[in-house]
Amino acid sequence: MNDTTPNTLNALNSRHGKLLDPETLRIHRRLPGNIDRVWSYVTDPDLRRQWLAGGTTALQPQADFELVWRNEELSASSAERPEGMPAEHRATCRVLEVDPPRYLRYAWPDAGEVTIELEQDGAEVLLTLTHRLLERPALRLNVAAGWHAHLARLVALVSGDAPPSLWATWKTLRAEYEELLCVR
Repeated sequence: MNDTTPNTLNALNSRHGKLLDPETLRIHRRLPGNIDRVWSYVTDPDLRRQWLAGGTTALQPQADFELVWRNEELSASSAERPEGMPAEHRATCRVLEVDPPRYLRYAWPDAGEVTIELEQDGAEVLLTLTHRLLERPALRLNVAAGWHAHLARLVALVSGDAPPSLWATWKTLRAEYEELLCVR
């Protein structure tokens, strides 16, 4: 039986991602509710922009879609934005595989390949995010902290809690991942 008390879920959902190999990051999160609701947060641009990025959606293999990050909108203030980070970032990604509402794999130009897997587990959904082809140490570091911070917002939103400030969370996590991934 899973222990899903709030304190246990918070500890589980705060765990750092792990490198499966030097270029592959994996993060697991548990979210309350049903798989269709979580899938909508992954694929619906209006819901997705509340935790990750707006843009467009495509759910057919080989179709392109755009992700538009405006992380200041996910942060307490624009002053939190780290030096050198853009106010807006766009990427045209390509769907490689999709099996709604369980699986999405897409290519992210210059940043590798992302797989999001969802599995219903009782009253919860297990989300497994795998980001492959993280060839540069700085990219691994920023992506690890970024996914962790964005997923913290997703967990809060799906749980009905106030989401944390993206940039403040990212800064803290980046320092932690710098130690964990031995990137200087």
